Amino acid sequence: MTDHRVTATIEAAYRIEAPRVIAAAARIVRDVGIAEELAQDALVAALEQWPESGVPDRPGAWLTATARHRAVDLVRRKETYARKLAEVGRALTDVPAPPEPSGPEDIDDDLLRLIFTACHPVLPVEGRVALTLRLLGGLTTAEIARAFLAAEPTVAQRIVRAKRTLARSGVPFEVPYGTDRAARLSSVLDVIYLVFNEGYAATAGDDLLRPALCEDALRLARVLAALVPGEPEAHGLAALLEFQAARIPARTGPDGAPVLLADQDRARWNRPMLRRGVEALERAGSGPYALQAAIAACHARAARYEDTDWAMITALYDRLLALKPSPVIALNRVVALSMARGPAQALPQADALLGEPALKGYHLLPSVRGDLLARLGRDAEAAEEFRRAAALTRNARERDLLLARAAALTG
Repeated sequence: MTDHRVTATIEAAYRIEAPRVIAAAARIVRDVGIAEELAQDALVAALEQWPESGVPDRPGAWLTATARHRAVDLVRRKETYARKLAEVGRALTDVPAPPEPSGPEDIDDDLLRLIFTACHPVLPVEGRVALTLRLLGGLTTAEIARAFLAAEPTVAQRIVRAKRTLARSGVPFEVPYGTDRAARLSSVLDVIYLVFNEGYAATAGDDLLRPALCEDALRLARVLAALVPGEPEAHGLAALLEFQAARIPARTGPDGAPVLLADQDRARWNRPMLRRGVEALERAGSGPYALQAAIAACHARAARYEDTDWAMITALYDRLLALKPSPVIALNRVVALSMARGPAQALPQADALLGEPALKGYHLLPSVRGDLLARLGRDAEAAEEFRRAAALTRNARERDLLLARAAALTG
């Protein structure tokens, strides 16, 4: 194998295994920033040794063992070694290297600790997202910056600040339990959902979709559901993302332009993902993510757009609103209501949302009103709403679609 191929193999192995390597090191040093540095040291060691010795049969285990040994050496060099030994609870020399998972569902608890640490509520949401994508998604700082259309130095600062905050706050590298676990799990789920949403409907830029972000979020959701099988909302989120991701191939045309749900070729929806969504939904409870997944399942079950059970979707939105009041959810319910009972009944409810501070500047409110007005034959008013929505969105593809709809109404 040429040096170039070896290097490519090492980089690919590291990208896949980095979360587990970092988690194994963090279990010893109790600091995710230091753990990431130790994992990168293991990568450098692989780049130096594997071209000569060859790629090991279990590259993940090799990287994990190397990072772990360096973590042990680091702890031993510190004056607080005795205290660290007490925290770990056993001699470090007796701690076996975590076994390499035999399959994608066989994941050690260290990774679960890393997820809960990276998404700790002590961090601002932007910090949680950046750190999660860095440590668990395997993205570089530059890739995270490109994904969220942020300056690379800004993202780098967020990651550095997040690591420092975790260290300064003494956040334990552990899986929380009881009420603390419920609060922390909610934060973890929200971060994964936020990452997916940014990939599914980019808030800004020239592309409607960023599939890589969706893939990273979906992978994290699957991992989390496997790690906490007794948590219904983890399965609810996994189900929701499976259903949503299944529609990605049909959401844009060959030129990248958005394709509305009513016009999508449902034969292009990913059937294996839909089946996984159904399986995950069966294990979900009745929490907010489970209800959103149930709504997505209604779309998945409809062979044609005309077959969609809008009455059921409206009822599910009613339950979701009662559980988690939100102006955005209320707006989504307006859309479902308009399909179930007609635009005349839905328009007053859309108008009632005009005074919501959270929807000020939210382009989908005038977009929904424009659609309702168009269906009522009030074309001039609808065109004005579509133009208003176009002025508010920062996504070029959405802007083009909205302006096209306005133009079609004014001839």
